[in-house]
Amino acid sequence: MKIGVIGLGRMGGNIVRRLMRAGHSCVVFDANPAPGQALAAEGAVAATSLGDLVKALGESERTAWVMLPAGKITEDTISQLAAMMTSGDTIIDGGNTMFKDDVRRARELKPKGIHYLDVGTSGGVWGLQRGYCLMIGGDTETVKRLDPIFSTLAPGQGTIERTEHRDKLDPRAERGYIHAGPAGAGHFVKMIHNGIEYGMMQAFAEGFDIMKNRASPKLPADERFDLNLADIAEVWRRGSVVTSWLLDLTASALAKDGQLEAFSGNVEDSGEGRWTIEAAIEEAVPADVLAASLFVRFRSRQQHTFAEKVLSAMRLGFGGHVEPPKK
Repeated sequence: MKIGVIGLGRMGGNIVRRLMRAGHSCVVFDANPAPGQALAAEGAVAATSLGDLVKALGESERTAWVMLPAGKITEDTISQLAAMMTSGDTIIDGGNTMFKDDVRRARELKPKGIHYLDVGTSGGVWGLQRGYCLMIGGDTETVKRLDPIFSTLAPGQGTIERTEHRDKLDPRAERGYIHAGPAGAGHFVKMIHNGIEYGMMQAFAEGFDIMKNRASPKLPADERFDLNLADIAEVWRRGSVVTSWLLDLTASALAKDGQLEAFSGNVEDSGEGRWTIEAAIEEAVPADVLAASLFVRFRSRQQHTFAEKVLSAMRLGFGGHVEPPKK
């Protein structure tokens, strides 16, 4: 299939590469021409403007995937695309947009006959090799038509064992992507995913901080343990019930530097954690762990612990997020 991709950063560029490796045709655009030129050397068509991209996609059933940071830049890009596209075309937002914005956009584009999909995309900087876990919102017909795109980007079943009793459930989930529901549902599911991620990361971070501080001179001498955190992370990766990709990333960071000296402990949040708590408040659902993990990130910008360095190491590992430098 032919698809346009706007935004060629840490994830957008590799989305294009994964699609092209499977034989899809990609037209690309970024405000910075360098990544587009690099992808053109690999087989993509590099557009010089959004208008050039839309023109290069043909005259009907055009599809443009926007992979930009949530907020004004995505809003403006989608508005410009909508002004140039016509009935039957599709706009996809693959960033981390607030789901209520998706609901509004789909409603606004419907009278023009332009389809709108929101695709929560997880995979970070490793997506080219591992594939992207996709949570899709939008109308069923458009999702079905673009299945070759989603199927290519998804990880596939791989070597993960099948879950019992799934015979009557959607097989796409086993391959790493789902149609979550109407417009907004994809980003809503991804938002909750990221909220849970905050809580999981915080649990690991606090646990390693407690183990690091077991050597404190404030403790009785015979109750002090000088623990090798890199070895602990490694052994937990092998057969433990807390095995996960986040633990893999933690083990890798600790193996390189057991004290995580390169990390300041200043941990940013990208929005989804806040939106998850807002949703919990709207629904009157208690979310103690997720709320606490978000507030810890706020506190980390005032004072830091080893736990925040562990958080920073995980964020760098899965998403290439570089925290503010040590002062």
